[in-house]
Amino acid sequence: MSNSKNGKCPVMHGANTEASNSIMNWWPKALNLDILHQHDTKTNPHGEDFNYAEAFQKIDYEALKNDLTKLMTESQDWWPADWGHYGGLMIRMAWHAAGTYRIADGRGGSNTGNQRFAPLNSWPDNTNLDKARRLLFPIKKKYGNKISWADLFILAGNVAYESMGFKTYGFAGGREDIWHPEKDINWGSEKEWLAETKNRYTNDQDRQSLENPLAAVQMGLIYVNPEGVDGKPDPLRTAHDVRMTFKRMAMNDEETVALTAGGHTVGKTHGNGNADLLGEAPEGAEIHTQGFGWENPKGKGNAEHTVTSGLEGAWTTNPTQWDNGYFYLLFEYEWELKKSPAGAWQWEPINIKEEDKPIDAHNPQKRQNPIMTDADMAMKMDPEYRKISENFYKNPEYFEEVFAKAWFKLTHRDLGPKSRYIGPEVPKEELIWQDPVPTVDYTLSESEIEQLKNKILGTGLSRAELINTAWDSARTFRNSDYRGGANGARIRLAPQKDWEGNEPKRLEKVLEKLTNLQASLSKKVSIADLIVLGGSAAIEKAIKEAGFDISVPFSPGRGDATAEMTDIESFEPLELLHDGYRNWLKKEYAVQPEELLLDKTQLLGLTAPEMTALIGGMRVLGTNYGNSKHGVLTDREGVLTNDFFVNLTDMNNAWKPAGENLYHITDRKTGQTKWTATRIDLVFGSNSILRAYSEFYAQDDNNEKFVRDFVNAWIKVMNADRYDLKK
Repeated sequence: MSNSKNGKCPVMHGANTEASNSIMNWWPKALNLDILHQHDTKTNPHGEDFNYAEAFQKIDYEALKNDLTKLMTESQDWWPADWGHYGGLMIRMAWHAAGTYRIADGRGGSNTGNQRFAPLNSWPDNTNLDKARRLLFPIKKKYGNKISWADLFILAGNVAYESMGFKTYGFAGGREDIWHPEKDINWGSEKEWLAETKNRYTNDQDRQSLENPLAAVQMGLIYVNPEGVDGKPDPLRTAHDVRMTFKRMAMNDEETVALTAGGHTVGKTHGNGNADLLGEAPEGAEIHTQGFGWENPKGKGNAEHTVTSGLEGAWTTNPTQWDNGYFYLLFEYEWELKKSPAGAWQWEPINIKEEDKPIDAHNPQKRQNPIMTDADMAMKMDPEYRKISENFYKNPEYFEEVFAKAWFKLTHRDLGPKSRYIGPEVPKEELIWQDPVPTVDYTLSESEIEQLKNKILGTGLSRAELINTAWDSARTFRNSDYRGGANGARIRLAPQKDWEGNEPKRLEKVLEKLTNLQASLSKKVSIADLIVLGGSAAIEKAIKEAGFDISVPFSPGRGDATAEMTDIESFEPLELLHDGYRNWLKKEYAVQPEELLLDKTQLLGLTAPEMTALIGGMRVLGTNYGNSKHGVLTDREGVLTNDFFVNLTDMNNAWKPAGENLYHITDRKTGQTKWTATRIDLVFGSNSILRAYSEFYAQDDNNEKFVRDFVNAWIKVMNADRYDLKK
């Protein structure tokens, strides 16, 4: 019998590890549909019947906060707390959970508890946050399913601040945990941690050219390099990176200064040792470490020998108290560059008074120099940041107010509208970044809904006009941060009414007709409801002409947002520059159209079969952008048939390239062109998985099945932002 590790192994070596080769590596250009299969219910141990919102509302919230408060000062031997207080560590954990959010696609952020999994649990910028999560586990164990990890991370940060004398703005629960890594998030294309920033910029000298949708400047960072751009101190250059990365997190200059100062008012950095000696990050560590990473073999390996960022020191004189000490030290002293014990660049004050030095975190008999990062020095050297910093220094109460709201925004930005917030500390005020929508006070009976459908169809608007307007209004939804959607009818307002993808002239025509109809009604019905109902009415008519008696469900209750409720700048990132469902690209992109389709489909929360049904239905309904005929594989345009799938899979046809993203579908016998199509259309016949769905819907016995699946997928999109229907 062989003792070799690899000898006569009963399975292929490495077959069940992440490092193993996927079978699809043989075909690297094949469309990967994994993005649509993320977070399948089979990975969730709670089961389909579990309702987290209901569970959270049963928690003893006061007891939970009391336990968290006690935790802050109950230092553990295996990971001693700085100054006997874990506040700084817990705030950093909460900050880094929330700080990955970016406005371009709404991904990242604290909403899923993804810091527990790769790659975030092993990012260089998250070094030693594995200890913070382990310190929290006894509390998670005690309160169990009533509090998610995602909520616990943020609440722990809030309680940490409160335990150090700061009054937070509030806290809302409602974040639900995922149970495996989010492989659908693009964190960057680099293959090494902290690769040079030029990899992310079209022009390294133009810091506005940071690649979309990224917000961090280097792989493995939450924001910017604390030592300076590419580790080279230059506060004015760093200021450009800080401004861009915080802007991509939806923060303005004042919020940026407040968050930087407020985050660095407490806690410290760690760099008393050699970072090169640290062990592997959690995902790469040996099995006996039990998920712990970055083991330090020197000294105690923790406490005064902790190595995290490589910088070493506290920012303020009293790092476990909320005060205005950050600005006091920043402005009352001149600062010079020095190297930390770990060899990292940091700024230290010149000729500082002994009493202004913070006491050593683990030896109360010693005092140490405070430090500032390059980003901190940017708050003093950048002209705009300096004005704000000086104002905060002179007006500490105003600083507290701005920081409280900025911290709340940072930690709740991706939780969605206020209607999703739960818990006793939800603030009463509704903030503009929560995309407020007024509630409605009317109901509609089934007979009233039928009457409205007939009136909408009687306006003279075509089916395609009604369906497209409903789709364009709803398709802005993103399940990453729960923004967008049909509720609010913001398609009427700037900037959405002017987006090229919304066909402004057609949109204006439809809105004028619906507004006139609204004015004639004896009962006030929102434009948002009329837009969605118009699409449903048109689809029902198309279904009847196909020979089926299937209704399209409609749930009234949408409100109409106003311009005053709409932050125009924050909505600009929601603009669609492509829509495979309407066969439209604003321009050619570096990635193929079908990849863009998958990305948008995932943000809509749709599955691969739902995507397939919607594409097939939208094509035969004639809903293409600009009334293009590409992919309209039917002689009965406007009727909801399965003709798209029948003709796509018909081997009497041939498919030939005819230009950039253009193909001709011809009759094999005559050579005559029957239809034109794009890559989006043909991928449903070329990709083996999508072809399987197409063949399914092309079957003679699945005509009605297709119609019902299309209707279900359509309603899912129309109601994606109706959280009132999901409670």
